[in-house]
Amino acid sequence: MATVTLTNNETGESYEFPILEPTMGPNVIDVRKLYAQTGMFTYDPGFTSTANCSSDITFIDGGKGQLLYRGYEISDLANNKDYLDVCYLLLNGELPSAEESKAFDWEIRKRAYVNEGMLNLFNAMPDGSHPMAILSASVAALSAFYSEHVSMETDKDKQVMARRIIAKIPTLAALSYRNSKGIPIVYPDLKRSYTENFLYMMRAYPDGYLDKEIKPIEVEALDTIFTLHADHEQNASTTTVRTVASTGAHPYAAVSAGIDALWGAAHGGANEAAMKMLEQIGSVDKIDEYIARVKDPNDSFKLMGFGHRVYKNYDPRAKILKKFLDKLKLEVDVDSHLLEIAEKVENIALNDDYFISRNLYPNIDFYSGLILTALKIPRNMFTTIFVIGRSVGWITQWMELNADPEKKIARPRQLYKGPKERKI
Repeated sequence: MATVTLTNNETGESYEFPILEPTMGPNVIDVRKLYAQTGMFTYDPGFTSTANCSSDITFIDGGKGQLLYRGYEISDLANNKDYLDVCYLLLNGELPSAEESKAFDWEIRKRAYVNEGMLNLFNAMPDGSHPMAILSASVAALSAFYSEHVSMETDKDKQVMARRIIAKIPTLAALSYRNSKGIPIVYPDLKRSYTENFLYMMRAYPDGYLDKEIKPIEVEALDTIFTLHADHEQNASTTTVRTVASTGAHPYAAVSAGIDALWGAAHGGANEAAMKMLEQIGSVDKIDEYIARVKDPNDSFKLMGFGHRVYKNYDPRAKILKKFLDKLKLEVDVDSHLLEIAEKVENIALNDDYFISRNLYPNIDFYSGLILTALKIPRNMFTTIFVIGRSVGWITQWMELNADPEKKIARPRQLYKGPKERKI
């Protein structure tokens, strides 16, 4: 096994650490025995150079702009499979057969209903509450209704737990929205697919009436967004889920914590921020003025929806949504004014050395906000859409962590900078 040597220049002591080789991506220095051997910790705020786990779910190559789920390119999955097939892939490691796909779809439809006792929780929430606050609380409450999931012995039990949360989150999200508006709830419709059902629960009247039928292109667009959000390696919310899960907490409590982490504007709220930016620019005539502000180091204005912590190239998910947006605007009433602003901002950024040199390419949030707006999804529901898509990733990561023989409770160390020991 290859090793790397760490030498202390003051003492002359040297220490060797193993180098672990992944199937893809950079090698990893195994520093688990660093403190035992050297009496020192590593310092890595934000974990920018630290692998916190071993995983075989998702792979990202930020330099290439590559995203793989279980080895499959995200573009292949988004163009050829629906979201539930991707869920099956993440949960089981392989894509479903036609029969498995049909059975999985039917199981998810049946599990979409929530216990009637949950309605008391929604009724207790004040009108106007943010849907993310209600959704987080309701997912945490599921742990009370399914307390048996705290201790699961078989893979079958874990699959039931995972499928249950994937099925119920769209229902809880729709109920959260309707509760926030003070309007009656709409139950799931077994005749509708996973993604169509969510749009139905958002739009329908209590008797099932719809002003306009849901178009197939709308279902396809939202289903694609769910697929693109299904997992994204060890991001902030996934790391939160794994951290909570490492304590032995209920899996739904861990997912609720992931929802809270995702709520932040720097994470799941980025597409909402991108839409606000386009509205702030307001006119194509003002774009040059705002681009100049972006380049001014003394100006706080930022170009939202561009650049990414991981991708140093075009976000592969953004490419997919860009093409889909072009198709969507032929059949759905896309805000042409905002789209015109977005297209010009994108064109400038892709051809300006200032943005190119800083790897500020469009990311998924730049286009998803425009698509969700075209689908008449309210702005305060943007992050809940993210939650629906990411629920399968979170619960798959939970399952992987709990099957890991090297699992340990998360306990980072620190660089202490406070006062030395004192006496009164």
